[in-house]
Amino acid sequence: MLGVLGDLVEDVVVWVDGPLRHGTDSAARVFRRRGGSAANVARFAAGQYPARFLGCVGEDAVGDGVVAELAGHGVDVRVSRRGRTGSVVVLIDRDGERTMLPDRGAATLLERVPDEWLADLTHLHVPAYSFDGEPVGSTAVDALARVRSAGGTTSVDASSTGMLEQYGRERFLALLTGLAPTLVFANRSESAYLGLLVDGLPGPERDRLAATTVVTKAGAAATTVDVPGEEPFTVPVTPVAQVRDLTGAGDAFAAGFLAGFLETGDLRLAAGLGHRSAARVLASPGASCGEG
Repeated sequence: MLGVLGDLVEDVVVWVDGPLRHGTDSAARVFRRRGGSAANVARFAAGQYPARFLGCVGEDAVGDGVVAELAGHGVDVRVSRRGRTGSVVVLIDRDGERTMLPDRGAATLLERVPDEWLADLTHLHVPAYSFDGEPVGSTAVDALARVRSAGGTTSVDASSTGMLEQYGRERFLALLTGLAPTLVFANRSESAYLGLLVDGLPGPERDRLAATTVVTKAGAAATTVDVPGEEPFTVPVTPVAQVRDLTGAGDAFAAGFLAGFLETGDLRLAAGLGHRSAARVLASPGASCGEG
């Protein structure tokens, strides 16, 4: 079973109709969706591979709603209940690009994961957001170490260049070096910022992750898979007819990739499945499929 540890929140997705007009009204459409990077991965993976979500939500009606929504997609949801469920305002421009205003709330309050939550996990995936804040940061490191010591594989998603800058480049690289995950997912900007892949070639920090396969996404351009000790290879992306909202596309990619990797061990096939999964979310609001 695939485990995913991290945020489960409410997304308030705003499709802005034209440029924002400071100090007055701007036309928009507003959608409320269940969100959270980790929850998105679990949701999209569940249709392809057994998935379990591990996290914390508030003792409130919003928490009840996002847990029920995620479980409704077949995810085995394990949550503690503390504080107030987080929310993220996601502003989407006409090109589909996102500006996010996160208030993670209870998502940062996850304490040590019970043994039974990790039982039967063959892989644990953690978005980098989960390392930002305590006690969830220490909880994520501990859970990854426990799954690895039990013989499982692990992965980390770099999540956001803004988050990495706030966390600290050297601090994050040191964290990855200690965790030695099986896979690291990043987009082109994140990979270059960390010095892992620059202009399609292994970057100056690549040797620090000597046992880790680095998967670098590049939007509509080909994804690069850099396996330790081998030449990086690329997997092209099939063109998508409509792109209205990029929210959750990276999470959907990770879900499809991990499902394929865990099922077959074939990295090239896994990347193709990741692309196909990501394409499903690009025309609808937030991390959803075909919901207007």
